[in-house]
Order: sequence, then C-alpha cells, then structure tokens
Amino acid sequence: MYSRIYNKTGISEFLLSGFSNFSPIGFYLFAVILTVYIITITANVFIIVIVKTERRLHQPMYFFIGGLSFLEIWYPSVTVPRLLWALLTKEISISAAGCMTQFYFHFSFGVTENFLLAIMAFDRYVAICKPLRYTLIMSPNTCIQLLLGSWVCGFMAVSVPCIQVSNLLYCSKNTIDHYYCDFAPLIKLSCSDTLSVQKVFFLFACFIIFSSFLLISLSYICIILTTMTFSTSLGRHKAFSTCSSHLIVVLLFYGTTMFMFIRPTTGEFMHINKMVSIIPSIVTPLLNPIIYTLRNQVVKEVGKKVFQKLIYCGDQY
Repeated sequence: MYSRIYNKTGISEFLLSGFSNFSPIGFYLFAVILTVYIITITANVFIIVIVKTERRLHQPMYFFIGGLSFLEIWYPSVTVPRLLWALLTKEISISAAGCMTQFYFHFSFGVTENFLLAIMAFDRYVAICKPLRYTLIMSPNTCIQLLLGSWVCGFMAVSVPCIQVSNLLYCSKNTIDHYYCDFAPLIKLSCSDTLSVQKVFFLFACFIIFSSFLLISLSYICIILTTMTFSTSLGRHKAFSTCSSHLIVVLLFYGTTMFMFIRPTTGEFMHINKMVSIIPSIVTPLLNPIIYTLRNQVVKEVGKKVFQKLIYCGDQY
C-alpha cells in the first residue's frame, strides 16, 4: 500500500513543519514535552501495575481503567517521540511509508479509545442499574472480549480511510503543517480530487464519535434516572462518585475530538487543529491516570501502599 505513494507521485518523504516556528524556544519546548511524556508513561504503567497486583482492584471497572492506561501508553508514543526528535535535531522529514504508518496507528488508537470509553460507561450502567446481575453480565471473559473487541474494531475501522489517503496523488508540495501526519494537512497537499475522501472521512468520524458518545450519554441518563430512585443521598453520592472520573475523561476527550473532526477540515481551522490536537495526543494521556488516582479512594489507597513499598525496597538497596 505504502509503496504506491512513491510510484505514483515521486514524493518519497514529507516534511513535518510542526512547531518549527517555535525554534527560539525549541529546547524548552522539548524539555517540557519530554517531561510530560515520561510522567505520562510512568503514571500509566503505575496504574497497570497496581490494577494487576492488588486483589481489591480485580473488578471490571479497574480492569478497564488498566486497559485505558495501556492504551494511553501507546497513543502518545505514535507522535510524541517523533516530535521530540524534530525539536532536538531539527530533522523534520518523514518517509511516505512512515507518514502513512503514523496516520494509521494514531487514528486506530484514537478510535479504540472511543470504543473503550463507551464500554466503560456501559460497565458503570450495569453496576448501578443492574447490580444483582453485574457479576454475571460483566464476567471476566466478557470483560476481556469487550477490551479486545475495542482494539480489533478500532484497527479495522481505520483501514478504509487510511487506504484512501495513501492512494491520493501528492505531486510536488510535501510540507505538512503539523507535528504528525494528520488527515486535513495530507488532504491539503494532495493534487487529487479529494471530495469523496473527505466525505468518507467525515461520515466515518461522525459515526465513530457520535455512536460512542450516544452510548455513553444513554448509559449516564439511565444511571441518573436510577440514582434518583435511591432512598438516601449517601447512595446517590456513592453512585455518582464512581462515575465522576470517567465522566471527566469523556468530556475532555470528546470535547477536543468533536472540535477537531466534526467540522471543515481545511482553511484557517487547520492551524487551530494543530494546537488543539496537543490535548488528546499529549495532555489527556497524562491527565487520565491522575484523574482516576485522585478521584478514586481505593486506587489512591492502593497506589500509596505500592509507592511506599517501592520506597522501602529502594532504601534496602
């Protein structure tokens, strides 16, 4: 698939201009992004470790939190290391094959996160609205199948728009006004008729985003209606507290993705997209483990215990 780009266009590489206009402060930007990236990977690995090792967290909700943390390790890793390399070395070229590979994996992880957040909302719906059947419905096998299904569907869904973009003609211009290979700047560079590709991508984005968001919204509507029937305010508070972290993550993720993709993909919006894309690609993967840690008492207690053990082991050596 990727070799056809070179054969049809003569372009063997693209230039990711990214944040090249920030060159006077390039090193400081590099230091900030590197620090955020290291903290992101460390925090998400820490979440996975405590979910795996602590028996109290062997529940569907925490299983999916661990799955989200695993995803948030890979999602920024598709774009951030390449950005760091460009900031450090000023090397902004990327091969055509590398560009399409980055495009595919970036959007595959993004679509997978859409599905995973919807599954997490469904899990909260079953836990609060169907508590007596919760362990039966959300059995370990079901949880594994749902998690794997979100990954398989995410990677399969992106294959169609990726093939379409890779088959476009790129005649002479090869400078992408972004720090990774995004859809809109690639469309802008193409000398093909891209109208049909844009329509397919727009329908694809609308279906993925709105179908997932609709399932999340319906889940929370049912949760709210159910909690209104609780006899005590304590029960309502407990129910909402288990959903608050997930709801914050959902609003942050969908707020940015809807802004980026459910509107025109050309013109002056493209430069804005480059800035806004920092949130789902760099900021959100860092905030997710922090949100789940700070707003979940059980995770906070277990995390503190594991952290103290690590310090103790370090003192022993």
